[in-house]
Amino acid sequence: MKTFTAKPETVKRDWYVVDASGKTLGRLATELARRLRGKHKAEYTPHVDTGDYIIVLNAEKVAVTGNKRSDKIYYHHTGHIGGIKQATFEEMIARRPERVIEIAVKGMLPKGPLGRAMYRKLKVYAGNEHNHAAQQPQVLDI
Repeated sequence: MKTFTAKPETVKRDWYVVDASGKTLGRLATELARRLRGKHKAEYTPHVDTGDYIIVLNAEKVAVTGNKRSDKIYYHHTGHIGGIKQATFEEMIARRPERVIEIAVKGMLPKGPLGRAMYRKLKVYAGNEHNHAAQQPQVLDI
């Protein structure tokens, strides 16, 4: 019996919707990254994007444990000299709540073209509304 290798054109991708309200950020992000990679499927192949599309709702209601709400700091650099910027978890949730989940999941995906393709299948929304009803997403309980 030959070893099965998934082909990019034969991969079947499903759409799932996840409610992030009350979920712990890291535990949610690990499961999202696992499903974006396709590791939950029997036909998983490391060099092929076999993952599913995932829609995350209520990103503004994601939870963190301990004092991370005020202690966790996100850094980014503008590219200019002295251009390092920082924001706490609270500030990020107030400004752009979807970025918190996006950053957490992106760090758990492979680096390079394959990881970027996996990341593009993640759709995060701050509220309870999304514009992917035509894809008929299934509810995924994490």
